[in-house]
Amino acid sequence: MFVGRDHELEVLEELAESGNPELFVLYGRRRVGKTELLQRLCEPRRAVYFLAAQVRERDNLRAFRDALKDALNDPLLEGLEFPDWSTALGFAAERAGSERLILVLDEFPYLCESTKGLPSQIQKFWDTRGKKSSLMIILCGSQVSFMENEVLAERSPLFGRRTGQRRLEPLEPAESIRFFPGWPVAMQVTAFGILGGMPAYLRRFQDTRTLKENLLREVLRPEGYLFDEVQFLLRTELSSPATYNSILAAVARGADKVGDIALAVGVDSPTAGKYLHVLRELRLIEREVPITDPNPLRSRHGRYRIADRFVAFHFRHIQPNLSLIHAGRGEMVYRDKVEPDLERLFDEARQDFVLSHLRREAAEIIGQEIVEVGRFEGQFVRAVGRTAQEQTVAAIVVPDGVRGTGPLEEELLQLKRCFGKPPLKLVYGVTARSDRPLDVEQVPEGELL
Repeated sequence: MFVGRDHELEVLEELAESGNPELFVLYGRRRVGKTELLQRLCEPRRAVYFLAAQVRERDNLRAFRDALKDALNDPLLEGLEFPDWSTALGFAAERAGSERLILVLDEFPYLCESTKGLPSQIQKFWDTRGKKSSLMIILCGSQVSFMENEVLAERSPLFGRRTGQRRLEPLEPAESIRFFPGWPVAMQVTAFGILGGMPAYLRRFQDTRTLKENLLREVLRPEGYLFDEVQFLLRTELSSPATYNSILAAVARGADKVGDIALAVGVDSPTAGKYLHVLRELRLIEREVPITDPNPLRSRHGRYRIADRFVAFHFRHIQPNLSLIHAGRGEMVYRDKVEPDLERLFDEARQDFVLSHLRREAAEIIGQEIVEVGRFEGQFVRAVGRTAQEQTVAAIVVPDGVRGTGPLEEELLQLKRCFGKPPLKLVYGVTARSDRPLDVEQVPEGELL
């Protein structure tokens, strides 16, 4: 199943058909779908897809030679040894001739580990031969910090050589639930509340099983595919993950200010701030300033929250119960810890759906482009948008079982006091249709709901 990457694939296909030499950088967290996207690009084209390994340079060069031989069906490559990557890329450029050849170097950081100065070699090749060739070279990596600091940063030898780049992000909520067409929408939304938008995680849950069965199989047992996934992610990105683990655990427990996080972890506030900065760069944590704050850049009201839904689930439900899960008590963890939390997970996921709709689609309803979106922790108003015309938009979700509208009136009055005029109102509800999970209606002016 290939879900939700139509735009990214379209851009890559456009570059592949451009006829111009291309040096493209694609990166993003492991499991976000980079390999699937690149394989879709390469499948109908003349292409060499090479997945690097954590081995010595000579072994990677031999594996690249074999990939090149298979793709080009070139007998001249039989037994040939490339002394370095400049020679290997030069050979590929020569064999490409005037016909487009796509070269994908996946897990590029592994190549750089085994070949010191590889970005400089590629820079030299690109300046002398690559930019005159028919090659489209794609450097792909899962170590986000490495790709940003060693490949894209100004100090990198490749700075100014790349012809394009893309950080691949998790899927949007409405795209994520397409992995579970056989489930009711409410269960799909709850599954997103647990897994977030990572395609590899979503693919593990089968809609032929119940949500509980999937959790017990994939998450709440040591053999589960997702049981140790978050720890593997942290070990991949961070050299010393212990303090990061403690910070994420503290935020998952509800600490949302630097001082509170520092106190929970046992470090001083400046140290906590440095760790939080790294986690924000990785987009595992985000600092949210209320959209009602008049001076967001200097605000003291910003709160930290875990930005990734599965990382949050891990630190709320897996990490605190590791001993029980290792002892084979996953079903008890589900019954006592996870199941009572499903309603909150659904509510948080629904809020993410509303925020996504505000960013991407609500402009078509209200007739104005929305340029700023933020959470609003009201009983009725769950998100707020601001348009290019300085109009406020209140996203309303009517709570189940609530009859009185007094809280809604107070929340709308608060927005009016903050922004000087009454907000436009959009009312959101979850439907029974997977292809259209949200029902959205604009409230006529002068009416409350």
